[in-house]
Amino acid sequence: MTTNTELYRSSRDQMIELIHDYDRAVREFRWPEITGTFNWAIDWFDSFARGNDRLALWITEEDGSEVRVTFDEMATNSDRVATWLRGLGITKGDRIVLMLGNQVELWELMLAIMKLGAIVMPTTAALGPADLTDRIKRGGASCVIANAADTAKFDTVEGDYRRIVVGDDVAGWTSYAHSADAESAGPFESTTLVGDPMLIYFTSGTTSRPKLVEHSQISYAVGHFTTMAWIGVKPGDVHLTISSPGWAKHAWSLFFAPWIAEATIFVYNYSRFDAAALMGQLRRARVNTFCAPPTVWRMLIQADLGERPEGLRELLGAGEPLNPDVIRQVEQSWGLTIRDGFGQTETTLQVGNTPGQPVKAGSMGRPMPGVPVTLVDPLTGEVSDDGEICLDLARHPMNLMTGYLGDPERNEQVMAGGYYHTGDVAHRDEDGYITYIGRTDDVFKSSDYKVSPFELESVLIEHPAVVEAAVVPQPDDTRLAVPKAYVALAEGWEPTAETAKTIMEYARDHLAPYLKVRRVEFFELPKTISGKIRRVELQQREAASHAAGEEIVTEFRYEDLVV
Repeated sequence: MTTNTELYRSSRDQMIELIHDYDRAVREFRWPEITGTFNWAIDWFDSFARGNDRLALWITEEDGSEVRVTFDEMATNSDRVATWLRGLGITKGDRIVLMLGNQVELWELMLAIMKLGAIVMPTTAALGPADLTDRIKRGGASCVIANAADTAKFDTVEGDYRRIVVGDDVAGWTSYAHSADAESAGPFESTTLVGDPMLIYFTSGTTSRPKLVEHSQISYAVGHFTTMAWIGVKPGDVHLTISSPGWAKHAWSLFFAPWIAEATIFVYNYSRFDAAALMGQLRRARVNTFCAPPTVWRMLIQADLGERPEGLRELLGAGEPLNPDVIRQVEQSWGLTIRDGFGQTETTLQVGNTPGQPVKAGSMGRPMPGVPVTLVDPLTGEVSDDGEICLDLARHPMNLMTGYLGDPERNEQVMAGGYYHTGDVAHRDEDGYITYIGRTDDVFKSSDYKVSPFELESVLIEHPAVVEAAVVPQPDDTRLAVPKAYVALAEGWEPTAETAKTIMEYARDHLAPYLKVRRVEFFELPKTISGKIRRVELQQREAASHAAGEEIVTEFRYEDLVV
């Protein structure tokens, strides 16, 4: 009888083998038919980690100190931690807030909590007491694990939950250091069913309060085959992603994808970004696959890329689409193409430019093998080449969340009409490549033309004065709305009429005539705790000003400056 672990490995191997031939991968790849009990930490990770002396985790600090942990050590240590947690009364189904940085304890605890069948609720350390109160209350947390430096945040957070501190002792908190004295009861046996919850993530809340996204024992654990394939990471590789714990991208690329591939996770911790130092780490660790957000790529380019680091094979961009100029400059220096992709907290990677395939400028790529991506016209509900990115529920998407916890109304909305609705709009060309347009609630009309804020923003950030830009509709009695750009300026540029004029002229010269940026305001952009721009606040500001009949005197107007 074939075991779930054998099914998992066979399908994993098939994805690695096929992904460089996209058409064949789409035709032939099949998800493993895992049924009954399954626990990723036990049935997959432990299956290859025990007795394996290759590096599982390699963490380097700014001062040069580092920690290296083998796969066997990680399996054994997580057994011991799981035993200790069970002794504290943590059992299957308990929800655990895990608020740690990029430190060994984070990975040990992720595995240990999973082995018990408890549910991990990763949480960023950037949160304050109000957000933590919301997460513990709505998430139903029974335990919090945090570093000593963050424990004071919980002083006013009420609730009946156990508190575990990593680092220095804190009154009222159980010390994680005691776990070192536990006698391991491992190896553990799987007690979780495939449909049991494993992870609960909070979204970043760009338009509303954060949603609770629940994932099963397989939606991420098996679903991240797509992320592994997109990255191009293979057994024995060293993988680096620039990401902070607490957000789904961290689990994507610094937990599941590399360990599905049996690769080493490399982490470089720094307090302030230093492009030269990061380049040095890429070379020293002989990193094979590297993923970074566009901001990091732009800073690396400005600092001089130099020669391609030896061993580097695959480059990825994540967080927001990359503009073509960044991709071109990296190609010229390193001979490698940064590949883009698309996914959400609610899913794994849905769309991507896969290794070895042609990359079209501006495109996110094509639907990943096994992922039933469909574009649906928001008005007619018909399948179209222009529409909302959806997953066809009739084709049972493996990599889709269980649902939003405690929110049946939102679940009904997001799963309406037989599709999972991402809320993102895109265009598909004749070759199947998908280009992102924007959020369904961001796209607006100006003089009967559809305006994609992302399209305008992609041009604006190519101007040397612009670090970040957010385009929103400004209500207009004649045109319905006109595009307005809120701009964060680069160092050395002044918020003057002359600067605004050069930005508007640049946009005019690089966009279609109907996409003119007609208003510019230099502004501190409102953001979520994860760093995403809250356009909804800017839209509300514009709507309130228009409703009151008041001009925003700090903005610059196209008709006043540009001939």
